[in-house]
Amino acid sequence: MYQKPLSNTIWIHAVSLGELRSAVPLIQTFLSNGEKVVTTHFTPAGRNEAEKVFAVEIAQGQIQVVWVPFELAFAYRSFFNAFQPKFGLVMEAEIWPRMVFAARAAKKPLFMCNAQYSNDAFMRDNSGLRIRQKIMCKFSGAMVKSNLKADRFKSIGVRNIVVTGELRFDQPVPIAQIEAGLAARQWIGAADRRVITIASAIEHEDEVYIKAIQALNEHHIEQDLKPPLFVYVPRRPERFETVTATLIDAQLDVLTRTNLWTDLDQTQWKDAPDCPNIIVGDSLGEMNFYLSMCDDVIIGGGFNPKGAHNISEALVLGKPVLTGPHVKTIEYPFAEAQNAGVASSVQDAAALAKALIRNQHPSASDIQRFIREHSNATSRTLAAIPQLLKAARF
Repeated sequence: MYQKPLSNTIWIHAVSLGELRSAVPLIQTFLSNGEKVVTTHFTPAGRNEAEKVFAVEIAQGQIQVVWVPFELAFAYRSFFNAFQPKFGLVMEAEIWPRMVFAARAAKKPLFMCNAQYSNDAFMRDNSGLRIRQKIMCKFSGAMVKSNLKADRFKSIGVRNIVVTGELRFDQPVPIAQIEAGLAARQWIGAADRRVITIASAIEHEDEVYIKAIQALNEHHIEQDLKPPLFVYVPRRPERFETVTATLIDAQLDVLTRTNLWTDLDQTQWKDAPDCPNIIVGDSLGEMNFYLSMCDDVIIGGGFNPKGAHNISEALVLGKPVLTGPHVKTIEYPFAEAQNAGVASSVQDAAALAKALIRNQHPSASDIQRFIREHSNATSRTLAAIPQLLKAARF
């Protein structure tokens, strides 16, 4: 049972943290237009972020945050009866079979939003019974990231498709984190050093990054340059201590975010230590702080077959992006960013080191142009919804 459910809502299903963050600008616009919103989540991180970002609106009775119903018909009937959603938006690439069929049974339009369909998933789904593809065709339509994604969805029979772009490019930038990052670079003594942020480093990549760091340090010594500062941000908090120990074992001078700053309030910062080789980003929710400190960004995950992580945050801040060869998870916008010359991938540690030593950057105007061309997904999504609703069939 739901306690005092809102009714006549717009339903946003954002399974976890990344999906919720991509939906924030869209939700904010719905709320500013006087709509009521219910969000559903599967992970504590996604739900906690929604409760944090929309705390005021929750208190005002504009938005309600709940767990996603169990994948059972009666659970969805209870959900639909309680919240009476006008329509639902499922963020990114989530396929919940009972959710899709329950929405159709209740005649509630359910759309894929900010949707993507990677080549690997497409090829895998094309074999066998094609069950996922059959479920996708039961959505009332889709708002997708690119023309390539639209073509893939169309090829399996999904109808009612509009290309709306990437909502992640519309996410609000936390100004306080940006200002703190710029100040931290000065405070730690790296204003005249090259700073490189390794963002969302995952398991089995540390050796690659350590080899590249050591090679770049040797190059700077040979060239009589000040050593670079690396800001090393592990993907998961469970790795903070392990990564720190691994970097120390590699004979690198390491300090951690929690050693340096109790919080990002600059008035609380005391005398700075000597600038280390590495600052380990052992905190959560501060990626923009770490990105704003740097000249270049290496996006983690690309040196692992699981695939690279989000590049949009770095590009929005005007930072050129490097990653490893495994970019299937970020096919959009990586392919477009690579064509625009603002992102690139390398094969291994040696190639990464060479790219860092080469130190060739796109211009700031190139990155700004790319962001302009791929932004405004929120307004395009809002414009697409009425036509998708009009064409929805059950």
